[in-house]
Amino acid sequence: MEHRIIVSYEKRRLRDVPLTLHIRRCIRTALAAEGVNVPCEINVLVTDDEGIRVINRIQRSVDKPTDVLSFPMFPLTPGQIPEDWTPYRDEATGLVPLGDMAISMERVKAQASEYGHGIKRELGYLTVHSVLHLLGYDHMDEGPMKKQMRAEEERILAEILLPRQESV
Repeated sequence: MEHRIIVSYEKRRLRDVPLTLHIRRCIRTALAAEGVNVPCEINVLVTDDEGIRVINRIQRSVDKPTDVLSFPMFPLTPGQIPEDWTPYRDEATGLVPLGDMAISMERVKAQASEYGHGIKRELGYLTVHSVLHLLGYDHMDEGPMKKQMRAEEERILAEILLPRQESV
């Protein structure tokens, strides 16, 4: 599947080609695992705590940094991929623009250290987590939706060979 995954860096010091490839791999694997069978477009902004704090304040009125923000283009139902993607396709590109995500590399590094695993595992987790948000998953309470989302995250991360025990 030929997805368009645009990874941009808010600050030059954050650029990292291997991590860009890792982000793209995680997105492709998550989309395939969820049964997305059409070419999609996802935009990823890699930023720092200050950058994500600004986005969080503007978009959600929450004036603090966070690890990842997801901005789905469509209200999809988790675990129920549309049979017909035609209404969602961009006529000019033929792609389905699923949405955007922003990831704070400062949070990635801090949380990797806090949880005792590697940066690739944490970045992979947050990327997969965000893709699931773009596909309609949510976790606003401790109910079944959060449990379903966590199970999907771990299933997809196992496919990428980034289980919770990863220590790279």
